[in-house]
Amino acid sequence: MTLTLRILLILSSVLASCTVVRRIRKSKMQIDDAVFWVLFSLVLIVLAVFPHIIYWISIRTGIQSPANLLYLLIIFVLIMKIFSMSIKLSILESKITKLAQDTALEKIEK
Repeated sequence: MTLTLRILLILSSVLASCTVVRRIRKSKMQIDDAVFWVLFSLVLIVLAVFPHIIYWISIRTGIQSPANLLYLLIIFVLIMKIFSMSIKLSILESKITKLAQDTALEKIEK
């Protein structure tokens, strides 16, 4: 990993963590989502500060470039986060539909 990539990872992770903390203070973010983003940022900082970890993993997995492995891991984690968010969204949409139907039935009965 180049020094530029490492510095970029650290800066973007610190910026993301600051944004998450600010949103929590304004009550615009759930704590469980905030924990994910803070932990994700911390992992990126650790990988940037100790690049030998990503080098070791890339050697063990047979991926030639540690930067490619890093991008692959980031994409994988973000896809999993999107998947979990879509599940939450589906559950909430079902609850909204049920609430709307119950409200409509209550209005008809009155």
